[in-house]
Amino acid sequence: MTDHARSAGALFMRGYNCAQAVFCAFQDVMQLDDGLALKLTSGMGGGVSRLREICGAVSGAALVLGVLYGSDDPCDAPAKAEHYARVQAVAEKFRAENGSIVCRELLKLQEEKSEPVPAERTQAYYHSRPCCALVEKAARAVDEYIAEHPLKGV
Repeated sequence: MTDHARSAGALFMRGYNCAQAVFCAFQDVMQLDDGLALKLTSGMGGGVSRLREICGAVSGAALVLGVLYGSDDPCDAPAKAEHYARVQAVAEKFRAENGSIVCRELLKLQEEKSEPVPAERTQAYYHSRPCCALVEKAARAVDEYIAEHPLKGV
């Protein structure tokens, strides 16, 4: 397991949501303000604020890739396409390993969305959910992408 994967799992177990856990695990390479990083990803947990759509771990991975490789020129269509392909590749790797990138499917939930109140983080909660392993897998997928596509100047 990579250091980023271990860090993501540890952050999740400390109470951070899945997106926060993945995103903040990469603080060593992104070098963003911790508070800003946590706020930026605060609405992404539970498949975007417990809507149970795209898994927060995948969203966190996409955000890491954006910080590390993304384009800031809205008119640069080739750079945008290249970045979309990058995120799709990492998401597809996650899907192939886990069967889905959709929160409700990964958690085997019948409900379309959950109430906005987060579940209490108890031992039973952590035991019943695959989320810690999923954040670790998402972080590992990002690490594998970085290894195959080294960052310039890092």
